[in-house]
Amino acid sequence: MSADRRPASQRPVVIAVIGALAVLLLAGYLASITTAVTVPDTGGTYVEGIAGRPQAINPLLCQTNPAERDLVALVFNGLTRRNERGEVVPDLAERWEVSEDGRTYTFHLRKRVKWHDGTAFGADDVVATLQALQDPAYPGVAWLANLWRQVAVERLDALTVRVTLPEPYAPFLSCTTIGLLPARFLASTAAKDLATSPFNDHPVGTGPWQVLEASAEAVLLEPNPHYYGPKPRVGRLQFKFYSDLQAALVALERGEVLGLGARWLPTPSLNALQANTNVALYTTPLAGCSLIYLNLKLPYFQDRRVRQALLLALNRPQLIAQALGGQGVVADSPIVALSWAYDRQVRHYGYDAAQARALLDKAGWREDGSGGRVKDGVPLEFTLLTIDEETARQLAAAVSRAWLAVGARVETQAVSGFSLLHDYLQPRRFEALLHTWGDLSSDPDPYEMWHSAQAGEEGQNFAGWQNMKADQWLEIARQSGDPEERARLYQQFQALFAEEVPSLLLYSPLYTYAINKQVKDVKVGPLWDPSERFRYLDQWYIKTKKVLSTEKTKLR
Repeated sequence: MSADRRPASQRPVVIAVIGALAVLLLAGYLASITTAVTVPDTGGTYVEGIAGRPQAINPLLCQTNPAERDLVALVFNGLTRRNERGEVVPDLAERWEVSEDGRTYTFHLRKRVKWHDGTAFGADDVVATLQALQDPAYPGVAWLANLWRQVAVERLDALTVRVTLPEPYAPFLSCTTIGLLPARFLASTAAKDLATSPFNDHPVGTGPWQVLEASAEAVLLEPNPHYYGPKPRVGRLQFKFYSDLQAALVALERGEVLGLGARWLPTPSLNALQANTNVALYTTPLAGCSLIYLNLKLPYFQDRRVRQALLLALNRPQLIAQALGGQGVVADSPIVALSWAYDRQVRHYGYDAAQARALLDKAGWREDGSGGRVKDGVPLEFTLLTIDEETARQLAAAVSRAWLAVGARVETQAVSGFSLLHDYLQPRRFEALLHTWGDLSSDPDPYEMWHSAQAGEEGQNFAGWQNMKADQWLEIARQSGDPEERARLYQQFQALFAEEVPSLLLYSPLYTYAINKQVKDVKVGPLWDPSERFRYLDQWYIKTKKVLSTEKTKLR
């Protein structure tokens, strides 16, 4: 080792410099690990404006009231719930078995679940809820009662329930998402009195949120301390109710609410929200379908080439952009794109007016020299019915113009929603009819809308499509307990539907959620129902706090 040959007088200086550098480096390191950073905190109140008012916060009665469904989704749980693909997954039932014949379902309930008041949840509550639906005096929607009246429900033990169906029914599990009620409430309330019970104002559920205050103007919720799932960051939720969408929009613009729970935003409202710099818009697919039913009893619609031509004549992306403000995506299948059974390879009809004209020529519809078409002396003319609402009227008018461009003269007629359904759609008193379906089941079974047995006035096969292959596939699929077999059968059905075009699929809607930028980490959708927009509510936050960077690392 060589000796330090520097003069002794210089050595303390060098040591001092090195020491100072070490101190500076240490100080810098300590500063880096103790810097204050902003992180999410708990607390704050998220206030949302809703157009409409709830009459009863009750899962057995909420099917026709969107405001009620919003609240029920937060306050109650079902045996199961649906995920974003429409698959049924565990909720209050942690697992279940299905018998070999597909008729018996045995549900094993989650342990140590409590109602909002701290009492234990169990099999008695499940049985009591399902028996309330079966009661002849049940005041809710008929289709829900009819479904449950066909099954037998029995308690096997405190945490096990068995449900037996009269025959295999593959979509059954999707029906078990309905919220459950406490047996002690149902024991003291006759079925005929369900709709008027005080319970509906201050309900007791098992969901992540519980009702703190309720009035005709607002409902205030707080976290359920007994909830078995993730704990929310937001301290409270308040829903304020308004007479219409415009009033709720004004409340959002004034800062009276932080969010807007609208089922649909007309284009002018959407434009106003896009111009509001305080608001973030979250857009996600929503289960639903807008289509044009063609009455297949009419001779000119019985020719597949005519149906295909009418679809090819529509520039659907342009229709969505102009009439809907972009709040939709082109639909190519009667099974919605959210579904696990949707075939992403299904045939797509792009806009092709030239091909539409060629198909009409091949079908014998000749140009008449004045912009129309005629065959055997009969002009290609018909009426397109729609609901008397601005967006629907604009869409119908645009469709009419597109069809005129290929030679079909179409008159549009707008009627009330009640009249459209009861005077035209159900009795099949229409030539072509524009309609939008929402609130679809998460099970992909399209039997009720497209099976031949549903073509009569009591069914929902409004176009009157009758196809033996389609019937056979749908019958097998709705009884099969094998998801892979069902997916294969539905793939065949979708391919056949795309070839035959029994009706003209237009678009599936997009849901637009407007929320003040004060609310962070918002994630929404995809949605089977708008009430599912709270699926990731536990991740949202309003409040923040300062912590040292070392603490932030620990929080992770």
